[in-house]
Amino acid sequence: MAEGSGRITLARRASAEMEEKKSIFIGTAAPVSSEEEARALIAEMRKTYHDATHNVYAYMLDGGVVARYSDDGEPQGTAGVPVLNVLKMSGATDLCVVVTRYFGGILLGAGGLVRAYSASAKLAIDTAGLVEMAQYAILAVRVSYSDYQRVTVQLPKMGVTEDGADFDSLVTVRVGVPVGRVEEITRALTELTNGRVSVDTIGHEERPGTL
Repeated sequence: MAEGSGRITLARRASAEMEEKKSIFIGTAAPVSSEEEARALIAEMRKTYHDATHNVYAYMLDGGVVARYSDDGEPQGTAGVPVLNVLKMSGATDLCVVVTRYFGGILLGAGGLVRAYSASAKLAIDTAGLVEMAQYAILAVRVSYSDYQRVTVQLPKMGVTEDGADFDSLVTVRVGVPVGRVEEITRALTELTNGRVSVDTIGHEERPGTL
């Protein structure tokens, strides 16, 4: 696993649909970085499914420091809280789930609602998948034209992806490297070019690692 911050969130936005006693439940899950993004997703789902019976939601940010939910007209405790509990159990943070319900004419009862909303939220999260965000250093690797091809051939073998390159008197290759591997990669590039390389850290950012 890439060395990371330990922050787990959704890998992508995804939707999943299920049916329970003729009611249709559509779960939409998405990574969000702020309450504004969460509210924007909720508003989008309410617009998309404006004819639905309910658009229940829950979102969680900052490891649960911020947590909000809405039953959207369902009996208290049967919808929003179960969805929020699924978010908490997932181990992820910075995510929002909206569960849309089209009533099928058969009452599910309190227990049935809890199970259906929980199952729909979990299905959406499972479909989106989880990812651990890793802290990456952005490196500027400056090499001569004669060393450029040798370096770019070796980078993938080191598990490093090239972000881009600028061509001037020297070639400056931009790469993202997990912070714990900066010294290792710098040493390997130095050996590869017999010391004819300069490597500078020009920034840091979070990127998806692996789970």
